[in-house]
Amino acid sequence: MKKIGIIGAMELEVEQLKSKMQVAQVITKASMDFFTGTLHDIEVVVVRSGIGKVNAALCVQILADIFEVSHIINTGVAGSLNPVLDIGDILVSVDALHHDMDVTIFGYQLGEVPQMGCREFKADETMVKLAVESCREVNPDIHVKTGRVVSGDQFISDKQTKQHLIDTYQGDCAEMEGASIAHGAYLNQIPFVIIRAISDKADDSAEMDYPSFEREAAKHSALLVEHMITLL
Repeated sequence: MKKIGIIGAMELEVEQLKSKMQVAQVITKASMDFFTGTLHDIEVVVVRSGIGKVNAALCVQILADIFEVSHIINTGVAGSLNPVLDIGDILVSVDALHHDMDVTIFGYQLGEVPQMGCREFKADETMVKLAVESCREVNPDIHVKTGRVVSGDQFISDKQTKQHLIDTYQGDCAEMEGASIAHGAYLNQIPFVIIRAISDKADDSAEMDYPSFEREAAKHSALLVEHMITLL
């Protein structure tokens, strides 16, 4: 039986989905409100995780332990690291990694979490495919690309840091939750995908662009997710 966990980092990212749900119950855990019910007759749990990797990881574990979700979709916004990705475009994760993890002194790669056996946490291939198909169906004017999400507890807004993430990790977009969600899903053996609408260019213009484009970007992500769950 499918039960899909849908995580957004901020209220803006999940309010559209919640407004279309048949909400059965709201359960609060770790100061997060988990909205359970159905969306297009599909069992879902919609939650705002809050910002940052710790919040995101806690959210995944609660979805696994308390709600026993079968799939996880993480929707939100990110800064572009790839010149092909413009503001308003959508990036669907192939994989995700932590760009602020550094234990190279012990022989690990930059970004690799010790004892995981991998640096990148790979998204579910079927979910990636359905996310791309759904985006083309419901957002026909939006450019969609698959690629790598790199995550750390910092808002990327300068060219030097942006170039480091490109050169070191071959990242396509940067944000603050995706790798932790991928990491938690991997440990719990839950298929996942991360969907990021591009809200800024992760450079010196990011502070100016982000407020202007966040609402539109979040709306496109929500439409994609709403359609995607009917195909899972």
